[in-house]
Amino acid sequence: MQWRFGGRCLDLGGDVALMGIVNVTPDSFSDGGHFLEGARAIEHGLALVRDGARVLDIGGESTRPGAEPVPTEVEIERVVPVLEGLRARCDAILSVDTCKAAVARAALSAGAEIVNDVTALRGDPQMAGVVAAAGAGVVLMHMRGEPRTMQQGDLSSPDIVAEVARDLESWALDAERAGISRAAICVDPGIGFGKTVEQNLELVDGLGALAEAGRPLLVGVSRKAFLGRLTGREVGDRGWATAAACTWAVARGAHILRVHDVAAMRDVARVAAALRAAGRG
Repeated sequence: MQWRFGGRCLDLGGDVALMGIVNVTPDSFSDGGHFLEGARAIEHGLALVRDGARVLDIGGESTRPGAEPVPTEVEIERVVPVLEGLRARCDAILSVDTCKAAVARAALSAGAEIVNDVTALRGDPQMAGVVAAAGAGVVLMHMRGEPRTMQQGDLSSPDIVAEVARDLESWALDAERAGISRAAICVDPGIGFGKTVEQNLELVDGLGALAEAGRPLLVGVSRKAFLGRLTGREVGDRGWATAAACTWAVARGAHILRVHDVAAMRDVARVAAALRAAGRG
């Protein structure tokens, strides 16, 4: 399995790759405000690379439940200096976490190589064209609703795994029709984005059905609210719960883990991937 975009090729056939999270926001659910100042965000990203992150995901707008939208100009002002600083000091693959085409365009010019879009290119009609023109990689994430309201209303589903698999494949084909290379497309089931606790558990356990599509599969369970619901732990104390969920995700077929604590999850991912490989042997 490979994820190819631009001049990059991320080999996903052996160890699970880690995507380190760099939130340049005042209100992200886990570390909002910690790295809002650009220099601190850059140093944090470099530390994540030293800890083993192969990809850094830089975001300037929170997508936590109930989050309010951020003006395009503000988001650009937050992420571009961080991307430029990281690009000048490391060779890690850089991703921008945004659903706005203008932000993606500015970020790609500043050194980003991947657009991680929680709306799967559906939030901005220009986004697919921006990604295609740049030859960038893209993460298509599954979300029901939008961040401000996604955990409200009727979240029922007769089969959440089948629903997510069907939607992601449909959106991936849309991306291909828009000119994005199949090899550049990665999918993410969107754990916690418009799903109940039970549905999140079903999705992590059912990742094999998504992996059958033959596309790189990214999973983000790090410190998520459903882990807090299960354990009673606050956001900063969900390390062990994250490790358990990451282990299960790898066992079920995840290729990439999007995490806050790269140093700890590197060992978790490495051992889980080795056990997965031994089981297939």
